[in-house]
Amino acid sequence: MFDKYNDECGVVGIYNHPEASNMAYLCLYALQHRGQESAGIASSDSVTLHSHKAMGLVADIFSKEVIATLPGRHAIGHVRYSTTGGSHIKNAQPFVVDYSRGPIAIAHNGNLVNAKVLKDELEAYGSIFQSSMDTEVIVHMIASSKENSLIDRLTHALGRVRGSYSLVILKEDRLIAARDPHGFRPLALGRLRDGYVVASETCAFDLIEAEFIREIEPGEIVEITEKGITSHKPFKEAAHTPCIFEFIYFARPDSFIFGANVYKVRKKLGAQLAREHPVDADIVIPVPDSGVPAAIGYAEESGIPFEFGLVRNHYVGRTFIEPKDSIRHFGVKIKLNASRDILKGKRVIVVDDSIVRGTTSRKIMRMIRQAGAKEVHLRISSPPTVLPCFYGIDTPNRDELIAANHSVEEITKFVTADTLGYLSVEGLYNAVKEAGGSFCDACFTGKYPVEIEEAAPVPQLALFK
Repeated sequence: MFDKYNDECGVVGIYNHPEASNMAYLCLYALQHRGQESAGIASSDSVTLHSHKAMGLVADIFSKEVIATLPGRHAIGHVRYSTTGGSHIKNAQPFVVDYSRGPIAIAHNGNLVNAKVLKDELEAYGSIFQSSMDTEVIVHMIASSKENSLIDRLTHALGRVRGSYSLVILKEDRLIAARDPHGFRPLALGRLRDGYVVASETCAFDLIEAEFIREIEPGEIVEITEKGITSHKPFKEAAHTPCIFEFIYFARPDSFIFGANVYKVRKKLGAQLAREHPVDADIVIPVPDSGVPAAIGYAEESGIPFEFGLVRNHYVGRTFIEPKDSIRHFGVKIKLNASRDILKGKRVIVVDDSIVRGTTSRKIMRMIRQAGAKEVHLRISSPPTVLPCFYGIDTPNRDELIAANHSVEEITKFVTADTLGYLSVEGLYNAVKEAGGSFCDACFTGKYPVEIEEAAPVPQLALFK
């Protein structure tokens, strides 16, 4: 419905809690923004693994009766976003299998750029794949490893994959979490009463009243057993390049990731944007919800009043029936409404986090003009997006990215804004400097931290198609 990037997954792990599955369910609720296509939970009662997963939203999949079928003190969960070629129940996670060492469940946030190469190799040796997920490649390599311990088998498997991964793995008696050496995707560790919790974002901890301990470090494997936490760092040190788009759009603003609070960073993005692209105007309005913190930052820095000129309907489902009589911009209007009393006769600055194809921005600009705005100035709290991501974000091909093929002047004309200003790459880094100076910004600069192999540049969720 909206022309935005989509992060493909969120993961959670619970260790040693009497209501582990229920805790996992609540955490998935908090992580629903990271994936709305499918969800699943696997639990352990210390003897065997139980699992349930389905297509749809967390609230629609898990009832009290379903949670009752997931007993045990340990559990992992997953929410998933998918697009072309991947919207099937067979690709829902956690992925649960039985192999020679017993049952194992795994949930993955990220994308392996050499998955196709490894899959072809495994199939040549007789492996049979049940899904089109790159996650299953990791499972097969764990099962086929000659190492003895699970940690050594996992280390062997992860030593061969390339790309991004934040993983949670469940065995009958332990929970394991792992993050790739570059640290592309967030993963945090917390304490929950006498147990522990791992989740993609700390907002999940707040809901279940867990205490944030620390972020799992890039290249770290954390093993949680009845003896406590053991940290393993088996991989060669690599440059830390967490995804900068997590700060711009993906993560929830109340989360702490990569060493910083997301909301504060987004306000700084807006303030920097105001310094780089000032304009005389009457009001600053956000494109809700993701544009709100940056718009507040822009308004505070510029001294121009902040208003909610666009109101979002939060009760829109994934599908709706469009009337036969055409309603202009129907898809956007059902989710956003322009407030005429606020916008009429005003010079308006509209702050959004990004422009992908430009189609939604065009509809929003026209909607604001129809509400009576005298001028509409669009400001974007990120640089122009010119290249796709291969590290766990669903992005269009380059020829669909408007900034890859058109100048700022051409984009301004297309979206029907009076002026358009993007945040500079330098300004972006100035706003996120408290989180460190190293990030993956390939979608803006083309500097890919991990080389993309020839087999990888196809739609991510159709890698095995």
